[in-house]
Amino acid sequence: MAETDIAKRAAFDIVRYAQVWEDADILVAALRPKAGDTVVSIASAGDNALALLAEGPERVIAVDLNPAQLACVRMRAAMYRMHSHLEFLELMGSRPSGRRGHLLDQVVATLSEEDQRFWVGLKSQVVKYGVGGVGKFENYFRTFREWVLPFVHNRETIDSLLRERHANERGAFYDRYWNIWGWRMMLKGFFSRFVMGKLGRDPAFFDHVEGGPSSQVARLTRKALVDQDPAANPYLHWILRGTHGDVLPRALAEERFETIRDRLDRLEIRLCTVETLADEGVKADAFNLSDIFEYMSPEAHEKAYGRILAASRPGARIAYWNMMAPRRVPASMASKVRTIAELEAKLKPLDKAFFYSDFVIEEVA
Repeated sequence: MAETDIAKRAAFDIVRYAQVWEDADILVAALRPKAGDTVVSIASAGDNALALLAEGPERVIAVDLNPAQLACVRMRAAMYRMHSHLEFLELMGSRPSGRRGHLLDQVVATLSEEDQRFWVGLKSQVVKYGVGGVGKFENYFRTFREWVLPFVHNRETIDSLLRERHANERGAFYDRYWNIWGWRMMLKGFFSRFVMGKLGRDPAFFDHVEGGPSSQVARLTRKALVDQDPAANPYLHWILRGTHGDVLPRALAEERFETIRDRLDRLEIRLCTVETLADEGVKADAFNLSDIFEYMSPEAHEKAYGRILAASRPGARIAYWNMMAPRRVPASMASKVRTIAELEAKLKPLDKAFFYSDFVIEEVA
């Protein structure tokens, strides 16, 4: 495993994210992958790498420092090969199911011995929550949903929130029924740096940020519940209900299911960093960098960005999120990259992963 800034400070031996909590719709619009392209993507659980694969590039390289995350990607690929779309959604946890154990056994039988041991060890959790519910971050939201939220809002209020309504009606509902004193106090406590570090993200992920996330979550929650339509947000549905709603994350949608299945031979799964690829001579046309720069010191960010440029073809697009630490192209490399500000301004209000403060799109000169 490559030694990097974050690798020395955070644990990479568990499923931290059992699904990808970044909006693939705006990612695809930002990177615009096309036939013949090579795309590099942070793997996480694999959803966004697969969403990019559906767009038709020649090669998608999914990289991660965490072997458990790559086991999730291999599981995803095997699920596409083995199951129908409905079976896939049941095993994922997107839909209720009484047969997840059987569906899991069918997929596990096709995996390597190492991956079989990994998923057999998680079988009881998969049966309860689905493959998309076995990560530390998903457990954090489950704790919120089952043990915290019920003290603030009842099921009727939650169901009403997720009902489709006009924007001005959403604002009235939010102000009158949702944004009550208990909700505001809960945000300050449960989404504090301390609680998120204990239950959600690795505490090391906050090393290079100032302040706590609770005030930002409070501000951006209004965006998700009023400015956007909660009924059309699959990430919000999972947070509040533990399954996806009628609108699925991009890679899970039925209209892309067969396309992804047919193109799995173009997916490469690698235990390495994005920066490592430059040393191998890889030249890519698009990069999905998730929020990796947020975990880095300014010095590490500058070094990593330089290696990414070394692995870029002219015109390559680079997209990434910031949650709390503001990161953009380092000043020393600004002449080599242009920010696509107009597209950023168009896409950021559409971002259904509402807890991120910024979405960055840059293009190599």
